[in-house]
Amino acid sequence: MAYQDSIQTVPGKKTKDVLIYSLSTCFWCDKAKEFLNELGVEYRYLVLDELAGEEQQLALAEVTKYNPDASFPTIVINNGEKVMIGLDEASLKELA
Repeated sequence: MAYQDSIQTVPGKKTKDVLIYSLSTCFWCDKAKEFLNELGVEYRYLVLDELAGEEQQLALAEVTKYNPDASFPTIVINNGEKVMIGLDEASLKELA
């Protein structure tokens, strides 16, 4: 999948595989990333509205596998072992 090349990694303590599907205009997406930065946890993120055409459609299809409403942020832990919708600081703290 070509959009995989657009996934950015933020270094930190790697406790689990964390992938955030986000939008550039999403306040809660930014807050989730800021919170993980404060915790010092490594995570990856993909900004869907920075993709175009087929790449964006493929990424959105991936999001809807985890979150049928396709709301943001959609935070996928360990390839779907756990999925968080929105900002849940208590659950994110468990990653630290």
